[in-house]
Amino acid sequence: MSSNRKGDRRERELVNALDESGFAVMRAPASGSATERELPDVLAGDGEAFYAIEAKSSSGDPIYLDGEEIQALLYFAQNFGAKPRVGVRFDHEDWYFFHPGDLYTTDGGNYRVKKATALADGTDFAEFVGDTQKVTLEEAAEAAEDEADEDDEAVRDILEAFERGDISVDDAVEML
Repeated sequence: MSSNRKGDRRERELVNALDESGFAVMRAPASGSATERELPDVLAGDGEAFYAIEAKSSSGDPIYLDGEEIQALLYFAQNFGAKPRVGVRFDHEDWYFFHPGDLYTTDGGNYRVKKATALADGTDFAEFVGDTQKVTLEEAAEAAEDEADEDDEAVRDILEAFERGDISVDDAVEML
């Protein structure tokens, strides 16, 4: 399959997924080399947020974006009133989204997204459409520690109540 056909298929896949998630969405059929106009690949909005998305997919690693593509995306998004985003999809992975300013800039003025960077730092599809919020391992560990502290305090309160004679052994066991 040619890379253009695969890219078109991936863009349609993204449009359908955004549509299923409640976005008004359209694929810009004149994007890329089909026109002289500077258009993003996908426009999407949910009534609160509006996005102009440059979509790229690859079976390899990394994905490169031409500096002119990013400048065109920023120009269009600013004039249209949308948030510019770059959506990347590696084979066997979901879509991940970045603000263009968060992408690695090469010495030649182009942009690069590595698969590892997308998985670690990108906004995944569920978070992008508002279904979930990404939590880092550090944040999860802190939440677990806070929960453990609360559990320890509850156990301590029960044992102190038993020691004072406020509750029976059976009540304490039941509460624990």
